[in-house]
Amino acid sequence: MNFNLNNIPDRNQKPRTFGLTMVMDKGLSINEAKNFLSVSHPHVDIVKLGFGTSFVTPNLKEKIEVYQSYDIPVYFGGTLFEAFLIRNQFEDYIAVCKKYGISYMEVSDGSITIPHSEKCGYIEKLTQYGTVLSEVGSKDAEHIIPPYKWIELMRAELNAGASYVIAEAREAGNVGIYRGSGEVREGLVQEILTQIPAEKIIWEAPQKAQQLYFIELIGCNVNLGNIAPTEMLPLEAMRVGLRGDTFHLFLNKEEA
Repeated sequence: MNFNLNNIPDRNQKPRTFGLTMVMDKGLSINEAKNFLSVSHPHVDIVKLGFGTSFVTPNLKEKIEVYQSYDIPVYFGGTLFEAFLIRNQFEDYIAVCKKYGISYMEVSDGSITIPHSEKCGYIEKLTQYGTVLSEVGSKDAEHIIPPYKWIELMRAELNAGASYVIAEAREAGNVGIYRGSGEVREGLVQEILTQIPAEKIIWEAPQKAQQLYFIELIGCNVNLGNIAPTEMLPLEAMRVGLRGDTFHLFLNKEEA
């Protein structure tokens, strides 16, 4: 950090396994990615190339290499995995990951229906090739999953080999663990946390109010995902109590 301030909470240092920030790149140019990393790279843990954007991104390999030059893992959005799967191209998906040096893979079923045992089978297979993130929750706002089912699915996917489970919210933050208004389904979140360790969950939280909720609930080292590149530094400031929303959160804590 640039100067000393007392009562700043301890952020886990990179490479970290808890306190992750996953940034969603929905189409940055190579130069924009370089500019973004020039100021934010110390705080970025993972970059997701959102949904199917990697299919239509020019100079994709060069762009991925920009992130990798900072030792930041890149992965394709789960929607791309589903696009390969529904076309019976699972082996092609593995080949594409190898071609682009992608060692993180997201397994999701937000847009298609996959028997859960089959989904866990894909997780297990992909652990042979790298780190697997599995996404739980539907992109369909009308499809409400009860808390016990979230817990059951998350536990099974972690047992199948996923390093983290991602709590679905889409890039807008209005489905899954959120209501259509973006409001957190607090009872759902808190029930999940009674059974699934917080350090194993990445909460998709594109909106500031959502990020604040999880920082207040779990602490500065909560795993957060679907963060816009332009929100990276504001989020890091909020994590350590240097934004109005969290200004008083850590001031009276002895262990800071």
